[in-house]
Amino acid sequence: MSEIVSENHAANDTPKEQNTLFPVFFKLEKVITLVVGGGYVASEKLTAIYNNSPKANIRLVATEINSDVRAFIEKYKIPYHERPFEASDLEEIDLAIIAINDREISTQIHTACTAKGVLTNVADKPELCDFYLSSVVQKGNLKMAISTNGKSPTIAKRVKEVLNETFPEEMDKVLDNMENIRKKLRGDFSDKVRQLNDITSVLASDTEKQEAEKKPINYLLYFAAAIGFMILGYLLIPIILDI
Repeated sequence: MSEIVSENHAANDTPKEQNTLFPVFFKLEKVITLVVGGGYVASEKLTAIYNNSPKANIRLVATEINSDVRAFIEKYKIPYHERPFEASDLEEIDLAIIAINDREISTQIHTACTAKGVLTNVADKPELCDFYLSSVVQKGNLKMAISTNGKSPTIAKRVKEVLNETFPEEMDKVLDNMENIRKKLRGDFSDKVRQLNDITSVLASDTEKQEAEKKPINYLLYFAAAIGFMILGYLLIPIILDI
């Protein structure tokens, strides 16, 4: 019996797999990004980049460039070369996105990037990625990146759809009001943090009361309630503070 208990205890102590990625937000106008590829995948990556960073500093090289990618090149005045990738294309490059459907060539380009110290994302090849391009939810200045650690972009897409429907368009106005509140607060940094925590604590209160219940439907209800409080705050705070 003791052996069985010991085995069960050891099994329970086995650490669960978790996402160890460190989320960051790049200012793509301040770094130079190379996109390799001129087809559908490249078009998809360019769309994601420019939806988030319209002033991104992009360069592109591709053996062939389709009409969609060519439209991006013209619209955003992207410097490009219509030829196969060369190692010299990595000069002054900070990030590289390899968007071609050829594993062997993608691996060769990744090797060249590694030798140059260039962080690289290889489309559909998680094992060759130094970073991932997340699904993004954006409501004005609020931006959330979603990652499944490269396991399922489809799940990330579905989570994005749920959050997009959940968060109201008024979120940006809520953030503006919170900024106005922050500017009116007095005291040192610690005092301001405490006051802001007090103001926003209502967002977490309902969830904390039901922490023991782990049913997804409850989380959705609590999340919706939190959003309701935020909208209420958006409506009342300007009146309270005369802003």
